Amino acid sequence: MKSVQLITDGACIGNPGPGGWACILRYGKQHKEMFGSEPQTTNNRMELRAAVEGLRALKEPCEVEIVTDSQYVKNGITDWIHRWKRNGWKTSSKAPVVNQDLWRELDAQVGRHQTRWSWTKGHASHADNNRCDELATAAARNQNSHL
Repeated sequence: MKSVQLITDGACIGNPGPGGWACILRYGKQHKEMFGSEPQTTNNRMELRAAVEGLRALKEPCEVEIVTDSQYVKNGITDWIHRWKRNGWKTSSKAPVVNQDLWRELDAQVGRHQTRWSWTKGHASHADNNRCDELATAAARNQNSHL
């Protein structure tokens, strides 16, 4: 099984507002940058979209370390999602889970791979996370994508 690193980030101009997501896939000496945008969205949706699209791009099951600066994404997929699924996609206060469509997509993609989630501080010393931030912010501003 191939061992891959996926670095992700999302950005939003206003929240909600125009948003962008970006990810970098690394396998050995190879890397691929991907990014996209949505005209009206939230930062959390773009953080989720980055992880979904990065995992979706993998053509076969892999061991994947996903590096994110979003505690929302990391905690959601490693902890909260188990309760949400048990409770019929409702929160502890019985409200529907926000961004449920993307959580379901992420859950399906994670199910294809062996994943390990790592958190990094945003806008700090992680070069690939900083690059993803640049790409996501540019995508949000310019409303463009590159898959």
